[in-house]
Amino acid sequence: MDTFEDYVVDGVVGHGGSATVYRVHHAAAPDDAVALKVLDYHHHDPAHLTRLLREFEFAKRAAHRHVVTMFDCGPGWLTMQLVGGGTASSLASRDERLTALAQIADALDHAHTLGIVHCDVKPANILVSKPFSDDGAILTDFGIARAVTDGIALRPTHVEGSLPYVAPEVLHGHPPSAYSDEYALACTTVELLTGSPPFTAPTSTALVNAQVNSAVPKYSRRYDWMPRAFDSILAKAMAKAPERRYQSCSELISLITRAIG
Repeated sequence: MDTFEDYVVDGVVGHGGSATVYRVHHAAAPDDAVALKVLDYHHHDPAHLTRLLREFEFAKRAAHRHVVTMFDCGPGWLTMQLVGGGTASSLASRDERLTALAQIADALDHAHTLGIVHCDVKPANILVSKPFSDDGAILTDFGIARAVTDGIALRPTHVEGSLPYVAPEVLHGHPPSAYSDEYALACTTVELLTGSPPFTAPTSTALVNAQVNSAVPKYSRRYDWMPRAFDSILAKAMAKAPERRYQSCSELISLITRAIG
């Protein structure tokens, strides 16, 4: 497509499971590029349309310098801030990754004060600006976000989110909370620091079993540069009982940053 609504399409940014993201500019502002996300035609069903609308509305409500900025939306499409540096996994240095995690923790804490739970925190949903010093890290994809006030009728009937980052209580069928976002952020932190999330398995069933039953790995035994304090911090952030975790995402990342130095 060369145009869409009032936008001129400059090129394709990427394609996901149900939508394509384009780099576009408004016809009246050729120098101001934004991202246009358009659902694929065969995904114009009520579930996908609702998810896209939720993505727009929750990100709009959670407005923060490290949450993706939403601009406009319509049936099956939305426009948002264009973030050009790839995901947080593309950051070259450990210091930059820790900075990105601190920024995302702040964004999550802000959302939590508004009663919003992201529900899908993972490296792929943390984009970074290019250069990183411009805007830093940006939290994206609020498509399965929940309000803590959502009633039973609005709760998912199956596990949503990506299994390597889903908290045990959510796998047990409890509603997601700020604590489950913290758990996912802890898993994300491990992946950004070591290259892999805490639990991996060949099947979904085995991965669920590991999240629910396995002890948190001790990374000081695997990496010479990892202090033992990291193990105890991670064990608390990934406690099976959510009430045993830290009171905020920022507290978690601050402790990890100090421990690693």
